Amino acid sequence: MNTEIDDLLARVREQQAEVERIQKSVTELEITGYSRNNEVTVKLRGTGRFTEVSIDPDVARRLDANSLGDVILEAVNDGLKRLGEASTAKFKPVLDASGTDL
Repeated sequence: MNTEIDDLLARVREQQAEVERIQKSVTELEITGYSRNNEVTVKLRGTGRFTEVSIDPDVARRLDANSLGDVILEAVNDGLKRLGEASTAKFKPVLDASGTDL
């Protein structure tokens, strides 16, 4: 019985190490998000911190402040969606092995 517990603890430690490795790899991700017509792009890290916002100068001149804000929000939300998808994909093997659904 002790060997069963030891084996279980060893598997738990291995899974924990794998989760920590994946968490680290997620924080190192660099994701780009786009507005619908690629007029605005944003870059963010796996931590969720945005590192860059690029706005097409023609769009900045053409749109009023509210419309420009909407286009920026499209790019930000796309970046966050892509980050979520990338994180899910990285954790999927561990979750599948544990029988946990996302």
